[in-house]
Amino acid sequence: MIIKQFEYKPLAHYSYAVISDGKMAVIDPERDPNPYYNFAKSHNAKITKVLETHPHADFVSSHVQIHEETGATIYHSSKLKANYPFTPFDDGDTLNLGYAEFKAIHTPGHSPDSITIVAVDDQETLLFTGDTLFVGDVGRPDLSDNLEKDERQELAEAMYHTIQEKFKGLPDNAIIYPTHGAGSLCGKSMGDAHKSTLGEERKNNWAFKKQSKEKFVSALLEDLPFIPSYFPFNVTINKKGADNLEKAIASIPFSQKSTASGMLVDMRDEKTFKKGHLKGSINIQADSDDAKFETWLGAIVRPKEEFTLIIDGKEHMDKLVNRVAKIGYEKQLKKAITISEDNLATIEQLDLKDFKKNPKNYTIVDVRNKSEVEEGKFFEHAISHPLHELRDTIDDIPTDKPIVVHCAGGYRSAAGSSIIAKHLDTTVFDLSDDVKDFK
Repeated sequence: MIIKQFEYKPLAHYSYAVISDGKMAVIDPERDPNPYYNFAKSHNAKITKVLETHPHADFVSSHVQIHEETGATIYHSSKLKANYPFTPFDDGDTLNLGYAEFKAIHTPGHSPDSITIVAVDDQETLLFTGDTLFVGDVGRPDLSDNLEKDERQELAEAMYHTIQEKFKGLPDNAIIYPTHGAGSLCGKSMGDAHKSTLGEERKNNWAFKKQSKEKFVSALLEDLPFIPSYFPFNVTINKKGADNLEKAIASIPFSQKSTASGMLVDMRDEKTFKKGHLKGSINIQADSDDAKFETWLGAIVRPKEEFTLIIDGKEHMDKLVNRVAKIGYEKQLKKAITISEDNLATIEQLDLKDFKKNPKNYTIVDVRNKSEVEEGKFFEHAISHPLHELRDTIDDIPTDKPIVVHCAGGYRSAAGSSIIAKHLDTTVFDLSDDVKDFK
């Protein structure tokens, strides 16, 4: 087998291609299918199968587009109630890809329809574990379609059974290829490694430790990260099947040196934004391939809420709109624009010396997640308003003093300060990366 791991860093997403005897399978593909097409072409292989381990919450998959453009068959569990043609691939089912054999194991826990795909040839055993088993962690049990508390409990118990029973009989040297790595919100404490072995996870992963079901479930449900508002929306899209990416983004209008109103998302870097932006813009930066733009776009802007995208140049249009489409937000994107240099709003630079000397002269807003705040405050009198909740809680922020916004490193405080400046009539400062002086 030839195995290729594709990484999309902003979402810490791994997808895979497996080639055997000139035939290729794609596993958990991202929204843009071109990397898989290019890999198939470079190896003179034909894409014949697309496999989904479960309906993803944090990104939109291109499984249906690949099926429509290549004729590849889509495989996943019949428990996934999909609205497109697929072939059920359930517990114990097998299929062949050239000289390799694929087998499905039903591994519920992250979702009720999750499967692990076991790929075997004469030389090796591979486990494509989806969001069930990560390096050092297991998947969250609370991301499937707005689950109630008792349903999360049931999935957590299912995960315990999955980890205890479903991987028995598989060799320690089986290579684990997960769908996510460190930085993804689909788990709590994933390791930095891109892959592992089953033996290493049996030794080092907390979930494999000998423990009661009650202890396991309690640990799995404790201190879960927030759920961005777009997650259930993406599950629905993936069950239906996303539209063709190229056609979807080609219809988005673009204008230069323009203006707009309503929800405005400015993707430029924070320094450029602070020097001049359309009044009321929210600064969600996409200035690097590592920036968590997709996550925060989908956490701040609600599904189906129309918005305008402000970019730094027409030459970057396709790449930036492609990032919007990664989470299925292209249909609510009214247009993309660049702006002129006239009549722009600014965000003032904080007098850091005065702030250090007189912190109580400011209202300090901490936009980190609640779990981060519980681990320790940077400022004793700071008030907590997590960024993903800020649009809903902003009226609770007092305006009798200038406001200073901080997070852990500077990215989220740029968005947070712009949201507050949009809604409150007071002076707002972004502490940005100067927060390092107070850690």
